[in-house]
Amino acid sequence: MDQEIRRENDTVRERQLVNEMQIVFDSRSENEGFARTAVASFVMPLDPTIDELADIKTAVSEAVTNCIIHGYEMGPGKIFLDAAIWDRTLVVSITDEGRGIADIEKAMEPMFTTKRELERSGMGFSFMEAFMDALEVESSPGRGTRVVMEKEIR
Repeated sequence: MDQEIRRENDTVRERQLVNEMQIVFDSRSENEGFARTAVASFVMPLDPTIDELADIKTAVSEAVTNCIIHGYEMGPGKIFLDAAIWDRTLVVSITDEGRGIADIEKAMEPMFTTKRELERSGMGFSFMEAFMDALEVESSPGRGTRVVMEKEIR
């Protein structure tokens, strides 16, 4: 079985890969519900609480919606969803090949949005950070964005 080595407080521990999946779907608003349901179903063997499940579903929804609205600007494109369970930790990666983010730090500020005309609140990244244990954002203008989130199921 695959192993991932993690460094936590200067100690090294190995995590065992339990399960993984990949899904590719069109950048369409109706697929946001599909993505959140797929990840919720995927994590069910860990027996998450209702709150943990709601947190995961909200974070996935925000990441997929960002791909649709900001990455592809409501146009065509593909969204790549990868999920893995390492021991009791869910790792979800959501990637688009859209326009990318020029200033990630600015984009992650609460209330910042480039789509005020669409009545966007600018809280997507804030929700992802609040509901998940870890959030990493990688992006290149003109090449897309990748959001990686982790949630330990206690």
